[in-house]
Amino acid sequence: MLQIHNSLTGKKQAFAPIRPPEVRMYVCGLTVYDYMHLGHARMLVVFDTVARWLRASGYHLTYVRNITDIDDKIIRRAAENHESIRQLTERFIRCSHEDEAALGVLRPDVEPRATQSIDAIVHMVDALVKDGYAYQGANGDVYYAVSRFKNYGRLSGKRLEDLRVGARVEVDEAKRDPLDFVLWKAAKPGEPAWPSPWGPGRPGWHIECSAMSTAALGNHFDIHGGGMDLKFPHHENEIAQSEAVTGEHFVNVWMHNGFVNVDEEKMSKSLGNFFTVREVLKKYRPEVVRYFILNSHYRSPLNYNDQSLDAAAAGLARLYTALRGITTAVAPQESEFRIRFTAAMNDDFNTPVAISVLFDLAREINRRREAGESVGELAGLLVEMSEVLGLLQTDPNAYLQGEPLAISDSLAISAQITSGELGIAKEYIESQIKQRNAARKARNWKEADRIRDELAANGILIEDGASGTSWRRK
Repeated sequence: MLQIHNSLTGKKQAFAPIRPPEVRMYVCGLTVYDYMHLGHARMLVVFDTVARWLRASGYHLTYVRNITDIDDKIIRRAAENHESIRQLTERFIRCSHEDEAALGVLRPDVEPRATQSIDAIVHMVDALVKDGYAYQGANGDVYYAVSRFKNYGRLSGKRLEDLRVGARVEVDEAKRDPLDFVLWKAAKPGEPAWPSPWGPGRPGWHIECSAMSTAALGNHFDIHGGGMDLKFPHHENEIAQSEAVTGEHFVNVWMHNGFVNVDEEKMSKSLGNFFTVREVLKKYRPEVVRYFILNSHYRSPLNYNDQSLDAAAAGLARLYTALRGITTAVAPQESEFRIRFTAAMNDDFNTPVAISVLFDLAREINRRREAGESVGELAGLLVEMSEVLGLLQTDPNAYLQGEPLAISDSLAISAQITSGELGIAKEYIESQIKQRNAARKARNWKEADRIRDELAANGILIEDGASGTSWRRK
């Protein structure tokens, strides 16, 4: 049975859908004002894997992941770029979709945008005002009255008394309580605005997700996910808003993925260790980045450095090498490897342990192949289980020899992704191997070794086997 660590209770618990076999999941998506960074990539890959496993387990999943396409950062960036907000957001939505596709992240079933959800947002804010959970300040903004919600802090474990220590209300603010947060921002000159009962304005960030999630999945749904940085105040505020409006329990299971560190320090622009996905993909293949992300448990810190990515590349190459030259057959349903893989994924999506099972299976494939035994079914099992992780879905030769991946031309051009620095051409490599084979046949070992060493110096590894000579890039 699937066990999930619930941030609401602080422990793992058996997953019990509200309306089995249906599962409804909402994940906070991107705010589209810049290129996706590694923290975003981790969230996207983690919950893509969660979605894949839920479906592989027989659940009928509805996966909703929103896009925030209006907020302060977007407005500022558009002004800095001297372009319209729509031009900015459409460009970065397109870029985000390209980066997601490169990383093997499948599209969600529903992808609502904040600017397309204004009616639902206004309706929710209006209900909060009428029920006494919100008020309009003298500055025209509408605020949520945190003290009115008795269970505030339930998710994060924070108490109102502790939060108020050191908090203060700015002179130009109209809050009744320093902890109150904005639901609706009154229009300012030059900013986009929509009509509302409180005058023209735009939504605050927190209310957007409450409105979009309940509109798509109902008042009470199964799973809500996002990065650890959203736990407080964003997700705490979502609970307060949603439950005050509906009177129902909002979400059963809250999932939060851990932070990304760079050389053991938290990734941040201020520390100068901030990497976009596109920068990373100039050095490493997308599947290597995905493997790297999944080789740590989703709740643990993920430490990024070149050594970790190099190790991920080597590990992925070992798995692909085990599949090389094998015609896969239908995977067996009964297998110790399948049982162990399933147990790992059912244990709070323990992908590092699941990957270790893949390596054990790859070793068994290699052992049986060397013994002259049939390995088609085991290879099929390796590919099938890896699909749940979004791995090993490329032809092994194409991967190992560095042929371009099946990604969009626009992404390859804009992100300069070609599946890594290909170096010397494939045609030259194969001509050198032919010359080496001829030298070996003539017992000219010195020339054969020279060719091998020259190729190795250019990152090409020669592998001689019973079926002939193959090669792969380091």
